[in-house]
Amino acid sequence: MTAALIPATLAFRDDGTPFSPLYGDVYHSASGAFAQSGHVFLRGNQLPERWHGQRIFTVVETGFGMGVNFLATWAAWRADPARCERLHFVSVEKHPFGKDDLRRAYEAIGANASTDALARTLAEAWPTLVPGTHRLEFEDGRVTLTLVFGDASETLPKLWLRADAFYLDGFAPSKNPELWSPAVFRSLARIAAEHATFATWSSAGDVKRALEQNGFEYRKVEGFGTKRTMLVGRFAPRWRVRRYEPPRPLALARRHAVVIGAGLAGCALVERLASRGWQVTLLERNAALARDASGNPAGVFHPLVSRDDSSASHITRAGFLYALRRWNALEAVGHAPKRGNGGLLQLATDDSEAALMTEALAAFAYPRDYVVPVSREEAKRLAGVDVGYGGWFYPGGGWIDPASLCAAQCAVAGERLDAHFGIQVARIERIDGEWSVYNAAGHCLARAPVVIFANAQDAARAAGLRHAPTRIVRGQLTLLPQSPLAHLRVPVIGEGYAVPLADGVTLAGATYEVDDDDVALRPAGHTENLARVAAMLPELGTAFSRSTDCAGRVAFRCVTSDRLPMLGPLADEEAARRDTQRLRGAWPLDLPRAEGLYGAFAYGSRGLVWAALGAELIASQLEGEPWPIERELADHLDPARFLLRALRQQTLS
Repeated sequence: MTAALIPATLAFRDDGTPFSPLYGDVYHSASGAFAQSGHVFLRGNQLPERWHGQRIFTVVETGFGMGVNFLATWAAWRADPARCERLHFVSVEKHPFGKDDLRRAYEAIGANASTDALARTLAEAWPTLVPGTHRLEFEDGRVTLTLVFGDASETLPKLWLRADAFYLDGFAPSKNPELWSPAVFRSLARIAAEHATFATWSSAGDVKRALEQNGFEYRKVEGFGTKRTMLVGRFAPRWRVRRYEPPRPLALARRHAVVIGAGLAGCALVERLASRGWQVTLLERNAALARDASGNPAGVFHPLVSRDDSSASHITRAGFLYALRRWNALEAVGHAPKRGNGGLLQLATDDSEAALMTEALAAFAYPRDYVVPVSREEAKRLAGVDVGYGGWFYPGGGWIDPASLCAAQCAVAGERLDAHFGIQVARIERIDGEWSVYNAAGHCLARAPVVIFANAQDAARAAGLRHAPTRIVRGQLTLLPQSPLAHLRVPVIGEGYAVPLADGVTLAGATYEVDDDDVALRPAGHTENLARVAAMLPELGTAFSRSTDCAGRVAFRCVTSDRLPMLGPLADEEAARRDTQRLRGAWPLDLPRAEGLYGAFAYGSRGLVWAALGAELIASQLEGEPWPIERELADHLDPARFLLRALRQQTLS
């Protein structure tokens, strides 16, 4: 279970220097925050010179603090005509500031002209204070800040990236020894690129010994301010001890991908790849975007809160928060999807569940802008109608029109997108280092180094996968005109869900019928939907008795047995079959992969909160960028996980 996140407390010494009461140490030298950052970390890592001519350059920092080092690095990148194409800055922070305190801190330290506007931008984009990985994008995605909120000793081993430079920053080893522990340095060595550099203001003996023991060479140089010396150096191990080398970009002659499927998964991939300069050929079997489950009139989006804070909760939390940032970015460039921003209410099934969840939320200490427990009376006020029980309210949740989101994502891709509709993919074939995509008649539809299957239940068949068990789930929606719930203010979910639409219409849903491919509307389905909503919202009354008069829609979801999506590189199942003995104790990174083949499917009913994060994960894997979620979470989503289980259980067919 993830520990509750405890925010930092902003305090100042008599000379105005910010310091931490918890650690009894200052956040920066009294001689100047940005001057210290420039001397110690930028010049100590030979920046900006070392990023010249690079497509991607990645900095890893061991303590974000007030973000001064990030702002100084961002400012240096902006001012450098020879800057790298994309700058990634990854930083871990156990006690992050709240947004208001961050603003106060920047006012106190007196940012200069080159950083003042950047500081305001960062504070405005500051994420909600919940544990996990938060990805913020600036400069049209060319500067990416990946913030990891949590204990460095626990979070650093879970990151997956190739670091070009390390900023070893944190409170003094005597004040905060955990951040300078051997375990932390082992984690840094695991992700260091060849000849990665480091810099730190500390020159303590324990720090020098930990650096040497983990393959880093160091030398003393002149310190900053009143500090006489500091350490700089590089990663130069005498022998190789890493089981896995840090990720590299896929070796490609051209950055072109074929995406199969134009629903939520496929359109999110179009946007994320196009933002990195990829050309994307989109193939869709229907006549237009978002015609399957993505064509529903509305869908709800919200995080998943569980009493044990499960892996599914972690993944959904990361996906929910990242999706909100991507949707805001679409709106900022004039491609706004149609959505409601008034929050979402989840009702408990009984008083016992409400009490247990209230206790869990208090233990996790989630901020009120993420989730708030509410009594029945509070829930009634938020909903605008009577409710059966209390529950919890997600201020950032709501509803969205999926088709409008897909259209916005494709529109922002512009000329980098080449979309084709009414096309059914039958098979693929590897020819001369690229993939050819064919229809049933044997006609080649497209060729590219990369193919990504985002076509739900058809993905495993088209990709030729035998160990990707998916099933279809029939979902029937109900549209209730002149609804007794016409005054419903926000979407309400529980045993069912109700979404207020225009003109007093209520959307209710949805049935969950596994392995049922019937496309016809059923009166029994409407009755089931409305009965569940009536149990949550009593004002619906006996409306479900008129279910034969309701309109609706049938769509099909694709799910796996563990109810998690298939996201990432596809396995080479034939190669694994030939090497079963060696792979019997394998981990995901040991498995042979089909070069250039990826999957983004089986989103079930959570496509809205998983699609953007899934697309960012695949784009990061292709580009050799830091992953947007922890590696152990990505392993839970790996399309090869079922093959891995078969290998371990010796049931590979």
